[in-house]
Amino acid sequence: MDRKAKRSEEVTGTIRLGIDFGTTRIVTAWADRGNYPIVSLEGEEGSQAFPYFPSLVAIRGKERLFGHQAWRAQASPEWKLLRSLKRLLAHASPDTEIDLGSERVPLFSVLVEMAQELRRRLCLSLGPEIEHETLQIMLGVPAHAGTNQRFFTAEAFRLAGFDVLGLVNEPTAASLEFAQWRKTRKQSPAKILVYDLGGGTFDASLVEAGGEEHKILASEGIAELGGDDFDRILAELSLEEAKPGPIGWEELDVQERFLLLEECRQKKEALTPYSRKIVVDLGNVRGGWPLVSVSVEEYYRRCSPLIEKTLELADRLLEESLVEGVLEALYVTGGGSELPLVQRKLREAFGRKVRRSAYARTATAVGLAIAAETMSEYRLRERFHRYFGVWREGEEGKVITFDTLFPKGLELPLPGDPPVRLVRRYRAVHNVGRFRFLECNQLGPDQLPVGDVLLWDELTFPFDPAFANEKDLANVPVRRLEGCSWEIEERYACDSTGTVEVTISNVTTGHRKRYLLGRWARD
Repeated sequence: MDRKAKRSEEVTGTIRLGIDFGTTRIVTAWADRGNYPIVSLEGEEGSQAFPYFPSLVAIRGKERLFGHQAWRAQASPEWKLLRSLKRLLAHASPDTEIDLGSERVPLFSVLVEMAQELRRRLCLSLGPEIEHETLQIMLGVPAHAGTNQRFFTAEAFRLAGFDVLGLVNEPTAASLEFAQWRKTRKQSPAKILVYDLGGGTFDASLVEAGGEEHKILASEGIAELGGDDFDRILAELSLEEAKPGPIGWEELDVQERFLLLEECRQKKEALTPYSRKIVVDLGNVRGGWPLVSVSVEEYYRRCSPLIEKTLELADRLLEESLVEGVLEALYVTGGGSELPLVQRKLREAFGRKVRRSAYARTATAVGLAIAAETMSEYRLRERFHRYFGVWREGEEGKVITFDTLFPKGLELPLPGDPPVRLVRRYRAVHNVGRFRFLECNQLGPDQLPVGDVLLWDELTFPFDPAFANEKDLANVPVRRLEGCSWEIEERYACDSTGTVEVTISNVTTGHRKRYLLGRWARD
């Protein structure tokens, strides 16, 4: 009896899945009574099934295609192809639009439609009877994803019809898959360094894995470094080698860039430790262009600085955070880590401690499915990996100060536990208050953010009751009002997913508004 037929006889009303929303591929694992198979997504009319859903969008006017349908549309110049949608979420806001040259499309609506198409494909693959069942999912997010990215990911899948159980940092999910493997060998808890080099992001997380609690002890990451960058390097090398006239990357249009990157991705993924040349067919990009041969040695030379950045970050993380015990393993996951040069450099740096997942591209999805099924068994303990706070204006907007609300390293509550709460009370003497929320990796001597800063939302609250019903306060200048003083209260609550809710109240007048950070304000 095949899996679909078996599934049809055992309708439970609820299906639990782990969904790894990757930069280039979305992988789904099914929690099936202690087994966690990868779901192969069937195409239309019996076309080939694939163990992943490409994170691709094809746009032609008001029409949109997703996944493998979008991939097949690349042959037609009428369609504009978008890849690596996940990377755009790192700096997205509710109003973010994707610039296609001749038109602009809202990023969030595209994300919702992609999730809807994924759900439809899952229903085709798991059996039509699940269309009316609850699909409970655990979603993966980069360890250093800001709340904007976390919210947009969760909200898009929720609007697409999924019941989102929660979000788990991708390295934590990989540690669950690793722990499942160790569990069969009845080994004691251990510290592992998860090296997760995906299509668009890199995370290194020191995880204490085993028992009933998986704790991220420390984490660092690079928001925009992964397999996409290796594709771009090969693309630029190919153009240099071809010399088809005065043409470079910047001269290619959107469609040609997509076609070239796809050609380079396929050739990159076919590399072995014994490869010496990479043959790239530029005729797939523009008619009449030649085949070119790129030296693997030169390609690796240009990729090396990026890989060295990941190794330096991993070394620093271990030096600063592994204060007790020993490192059992460096656990390698993510599609970007399949480049032979990455594997070679990891072995040179970490020797026999390197443990590569047998399923590097699917380990995170499997770990997420384990989390979805065993939420009561495994306790996932996360932390704030950055300082979270707010820029405040003073002296009629002339002075900016930074107020740290949640410090770096603060443990988040477990799922089901009460949120972490914080209250600020003060006397306001300005007409309006502007709150610019952000995360940062470091604070300088003056306690102001330095280095990598990730912006959240900007909120404007009317201190002056005269503006209480004003819908648009963006153009209202901040002014000090002599003789007026209102007592203001800010209440913050942070749940197990890292989502922050704030309620701002004018205690004196009774006016109050509630906001969920990472999205547009709502009452």
